[in-house]
Amino acid sequence: MFKKSLLGLLCFFSISLSAQDYFLKKFHPFDSNIQSPEEFLGYGIGERHTRHDLIVAYMDYLAQNSERASYYEYGKTYEGRKLVILTITSGENLNNLDALKEKHLEYTDPSKSPSDYDGLPVFINLGYNVHGNEPSGGEAAILMAYTLAASNSPEVLNYLNNSVIFVDPTINPDGRDRHTQWANMYQGNPLVADPQDAEHNEYWPRGRTNHYWFDLNRDWYLGIHPESRGKLTWYHQWYPNVVTDFHEMGTQSTYFFEPMKANGSLDPIMPKENYEDLNNLFGDYFAKALDSIGSFYFTKEVFDGTYPGYGSSYPDLQGGLALLFEQASSRGHKQTTAFGEITFPFTIRNQYVSSIATVKAAVENKATLRKYQQDFFKSALTNASRSKIKAYTFENKFDANRTKAFLDKLLLHKIDVYKNGDKYTVPTRQPQYRMVQSVFETYEKFRDSVYYDASAWSLANFYNVDYKSTSSLNLGEKLTNLSGLTNPRMVQKTDYAYIMDYDDYNAVAALNHMQEQGLVVSSAFKPFTAKTTDGDRKFNYGALMVPVSLQKKDANEVYSIVSEAQKVYQVPVYAVNSGYSLQGIDLGSRHVQPVTRPKAAMLIGDGVRSYEAGEVWHLLDTRVHMPITKIPMRNFDRAKLDKYNTLVMVSGNYRFSEKTMDKIKSWASKGNTLITIGSATKWAIEKKLVKEKLTDAEKDTTETVQRRPYVDASENLGKESVGGAIFKVDLDVTHPLAFGYRNSSIPVYKNNTVWLAPSKNEYATVAKYAADPHIDGFITKKNLEENLKPSASLVVSKVGAGRAILFADNPNFRGSWYGTNRLFLNALFLGNKIRIPE
Repeated sequence: MFKKSLLGLLCFFSISLSAQDYFLKKFHPFDSNIQSPEEFLGYGIGERHTRHDLIVAYMDYLAQNSERASYYEYGKTYEGRKLVILTITSGENLNNLDALKEKHLEYTDPSKSPSDYDGLPVFINLGYNVHGNEPSGGEAAILMAYTLAASNSPEVLNYLNNSVIFVDPTINPDGRDRHTQWANMYQGNPLVADPQDAEHNEYWPRGRTNHYWFDLNRDWYLGIHPESRGKLTWYHQWYPNVVTDFHEMGTQSTYFFEPMKANGSLDPIMPKENYEDLNNLFGDYFAKALDSIGSFYFTKEVFDGTYPGYGSSYPDLQGGLALLFEQASSRGHKQTTAFGEITFPFTIRNQYVSSIATVKAAVENKATLRKYQQDFFKSALTNASRSKIKAYTFENKFDANRTKAFLDKLLLHKIDVYKNGDKYTVPTRQPQYRMVQSVFETYEKFRDSVYYDASAWSLANFYNVDYKSTSSLNLGEKLTNLSGLTNPRMVQKTDYAYIMDYDDYNAVAALNHMQEQGLVVSSAFKPFTAKTTDGDRKFNYGALMVPVSLQKKDANEVYSIVSEAQKVYQVPVYAVNSGYSLQGIDLGSRHVQPVTRPKAAMLIGDGVRSYEAGEVWHLLDTRVHMPITKIPMRNFDRAKLDKYNTLVMVSGNYRFSEKTMDKIKSWASKGNTLITIGSATKWAIEKKLVKEKLTDAEKDTTETVQRRPYVDASENLGKESVGGAIFKVDLDVTHPLAFGYRNSSIPVYKNNTVWLAPSKNEYATVAKYAADPHIDGFITKKNLEENLKPSASLVVSKVGAGRAILFADNPNFRGSWYGTNRLFLNALFLGNKIRIPE
């Protein structure tokens, strides 16, 4: 029995080592004092999916046992998982890393002109697994870390002497572990290759996204989540010369590496040397490496780096070379395809081989890369000097917290900002000129009409910043941090009433805080001027009023709650000792109405767009600190809706029985509020839940159909979609949904083809696209003239004693549209106050 077991054990180790040589045989010998991944984990790479905590543990182990490696934590995810980087280089380089870093950064400083381009090691960031259910990259990261930390092959030793390599094994740990649990839970023995098996078909929301169901590969530019913010902070300390971005795509495909499809911008701000010369240079290395193992691949056909927020585009705007890789996914351990079976180890090997090829290409062209990075930052100043625009200026006297959030993004990207009183100035002549362009410039003309992602990203419009370009400079003091930017004078105690400005972004969070603590808070439906303890003050639509004597708490408790809300959320609050206003309505007016606390639910699950659902959840969790019940679609038929006064339905494919439709309509008719976004709005209209209509552009049925080449079909059809553009709407600032806005013209983000017709009720169209609506991004002339211009962006429709609030556009897009979040939050908190005149 013992001999049989021993024989089996030896066979197991023989198979395991042989399997690992599938990846590593080229780089023997390895340091026997350092455990290989299979020795450390207890299984061979590719035999199962590796949990993130084990990846982190192995990175830490290598740092503890290899003189070539050091371990660094740059943050934690929402779920508490560590975000780590393993730095690997020669022992000598590692001991002198601070000095090497200082010399390296001189090449990113346009005021300096070092010229020893070949004397320094090249800095390489190997980034993996930004999409959690694209796991081959994370496994390849383990193999790369081991190879670099333990291999004694001459090839690897040369790489270590001539480079500093930063291995970021799992950029999205929360999503990865969600997928890892799924794949391992359904792994069969023997493996099941049938694409219909559960292993290959994750349930909603799947593992692609982070905790709040956001796509982190779009967040480099937006900088909303801790994963991205930690990485950006690290990135701007190092400015690597090369950055990789490893992904997976459909199972029926092969492998993709750059060069990409041509940049869609008419005049790309990225240097031509990047997307042509360097991409083609590195592409030769990738082709040769993949040819050597018999892998098939393609380039140039799809994907584009136009949007600056990818891991494969943001570094391009920082003087580096960002590289995208896409591997056909096994979506599990083995799956049948049209070309046979694709296995998890096969997908890992392609990523590993491309990782090695990246290091090889970077080392052999390090002088070129370093010279390019130096020229990049110097050309930023040269390009800025040629522009007539010398600066962008903005100010916001009414919403300090929204302005602060915008400034936070500028500083996160190391953009120079100056403050002079209430006015902020961003000069164009600075090293981050190309990021300044990304933030403020808008475009109407494009080289291409089909985009992998958004065609508009002027961040200032995301935050509804009223900015202007100028040809003169009046800088003031350079802004280095955000302290003191929101510092309202603390309110004095009163026995009569407190009034809170509603213009500030954080006012809704402060309102929720006070309601949670048991205060009754009212909203002013007309403006007024009051005599406060800080002097006469004009208050806009929506100003919040806390009447002290009408509370169930004494005056001291009321003051404690109000002052705490002000302190936590940094919003302006004023004390008044009389309800008699100097102008406008008095505090006892029927136009000052108590705000009902939302009891909100949202549908999630199969058929619901997880991105949009996550945006709602994230907004309420992280900024308003208000709970929302997430009801899975599978449970909705038996859910008791009467517990809630608000139901949110984001874009999705909703298929309800007639009984369930009656349930929703009956619930809304009782005085409750249904909020629909995007395609959910289209669904509500088509199912006649509301009496609104969609814009119906007239079609000429007599028009002769023009023949077109079959090969152009996808391009011609694709351009009719609206992938992401920014438009101007005219907003009714007297409407409760628009409380907190002072300007009737605001930008909105449209990434769908939901064309909502203005309501036939003359008081129900809250936001309609302006006569000249285009601000930024691509849209066909047909869509602009026939569909968008006649349409509305936001309509309220009567449903019995209740209402449906219909958003054509997503007001919470990617957690970044601070400028339209208020429309959605008003729908939650003030929706039930809307009375639609007949």
